[in-house]
Amino acid sequence: MNSFYGTGRRKMASARIYMRPGNGDVFINGKRMEGDSLEDKFLKYLGNMVWVKHALEPLYVTDTTGKFDFSIRVNGGGKSGQAGAMRLGIARALLQYDAELRPILKSKKLLTRDPRMVERKKYGLKKARRAPQFSKR
Repeated sequence: MNSFYGTGRRKMASARIYMRPGNGDVFINGKRMEGDSLEDKFLKYLGNMVWVKHALEPLYVTDTTGKFDFSIRVNGGGKSGQAGAMRLGIARALLQYDAELRPILKSKKLLTRDPRMVERKKYGLKKARRAPQFSKR
């Protein structure tokens, strides 16, 4: 059976998406996600419906929801970054499935890797730019 692969990264998170035609089974980090719908299965892992909608956006845009089984390995970062990584990985896997989906995905900016990263903390400051409170005396 055909299997499609896509890698996604966002912030410090990295997701490897293995997608094959099926009825919507979801395995995340080797654990089967239970639920009535695809959203419920992703919600079990991500815990926030906003992140779920963000991660599944490529499927909504291309109208392929429920047509695939997913095996996802995701690590690093927080849940928000992981949702963004899943989104890019799913979009790239969909391209392998059907290259004619490219204009749709590209117009919605789903194939762009978000380059924003956390700025490093500098010495003498409390955070990246936050200076210690000034005291006159």
